[in-house]
Amino acid sequence: MLRRLTVSSLVVMFFIVAGVSSAHADNFSFTGNFTQDDNVQLFNFTVGSLSTVTLRTFSYAGGTNSAGTVIARGGFDPILALFNATTGALIDQNDDGSAVPTDITGVAFDTLLTTSLAAGNYTVAVMQFDNFAGANLSNGFGRQGQGNFTASFDLRCAQGRFVDVSGSFPDNCRDSHWAFDILNVNSATQVPPGVPEPASLVLLGTGILTLGVVRFRNRK
Repeated sequence: MLRRLTVSSLVVMFFIVAGVSSAHADNFSFTGNFTQDDNVQLFNFTVGSLSTVTLRTFSYAGGTNSAGTVIARGGFDPILALFNATTGALIDQNDDGSAVPTDITGVAFDTLLTTSLAAGNYTVAVMQFDNFAGANLSNGFGRQGQGNFTASFDLRCAQGRFVDVSGSFPDNCRDSHWAFDILNVNSATQVPPGVPEPASLVLLGTGILTLGVVRFRNRK
């Protein structure tokens, strides 16, 4: 009887904790720099219950992020891609937001994506235009391996990278900084460079499991 009561108590506690967790949503702000044009920055985040999630950048025209930090204008033209973290499938992709500030170049090239997401785990990638994502995170990105591919956009930009495809010289000679907000989610973390994306981790785990089964069968 005591054992049953203990197990029941644990089950109740689990659902209480789960309920508290799903009810608590927060905003997360990240900043950083790319080293070259084809860099991709990944973020993992969790949604506890059906929620409206906002993903946005401030790099191109600048602004104040959710942490209250003033972000300078002049960053590269960012794009983002949203994936299901379990399957790696592309959910949505955003180039230019319709309600973001206009830069002194006269264009609004920051991203803004607001979407309804069910409870679960997600991955979002921030890239430079036009390094678009494939249909699955494991497919990689269109400019992957091409280094500083924007150098040809305007040969007058001395740095030879982070060059804007439109705008007037010298304002189309941008810099490496990015700023990214993930709003109304339970948790969000920046993935360190060199860490495999979730889809790759799933494939790696499947491969290890298969290898273990083969070895077990051989031993029998």
